[in-house]
Amino acid sequence: MSGTDPSPAEHDWAVLESVTEYETGWYSGGYDLVELPDGGTKRYYWAELPAAVVVVAVVEDPAALGVGEPGPDGARPTERSVVMVEQFRPAIRELCYELPAGIVESKESYAEAGARELEEEVGLVPEAVELVEDFWCSTGVLRHRRGIVRASGFSRGERKLDGSEFIDVVTVPVDEALETAREEPANDATIEGLLLAAEAGTL
Repeated sequence: MSGTDPSPAEHDWAVLESVTEYETGWYSGGYDLVELPDGGTKRYYWAELPAAVVVVAVVEDPAALGVGEPGPDGARPTERSVVMVEQFRPAIRELCYELPAGIVESKESYAEAGARELEEEVGLVPEAVELVEDFWCSTGVLRHRRGIVRASGFSRGERKLDGSEFIDVVTVPVDEALETAREEPANDATIEGLLLAAEAGTL
């Protein structure tokens, strides 16, 4: 590249053609034919998904809210804990511990979606939900944004699982949550959520 050529950052990477090759009702996929800084062209494939929300919910006394798996003595945990869900992920064929999460529906904010998902998946209604951070995910292939929210001040609500959701609610002591999240099969959303909440001083 000569001194008069634009740098990759300055080049506009013009899209010569944008093609949607399939739509699933869940996400769409296709490619953009892009002009490269050196004058060449390349197809960049993408999948486009709705935005998602991930909920960090720390409960002071899980037993008082009726969440968490009972121990051998039938008692629920009472120590300050992060609420997680345990569910099988067919895409990776693994049973995962995750933070509650879901798709942001039309006209919802991340906070509104987080409150809805927490009640639907866990059965807790938060008094307050605040956005910690939102960002793009897997930018090499996805058009997909994710918001991390923190929920607080809980009362009991009603779980409303989708027909294809088979989820168990679990609680993990706060000081064990990140270690648990990093155990295989670890997933990005749960690790990100806990790290960002901890950095913001809300964990």
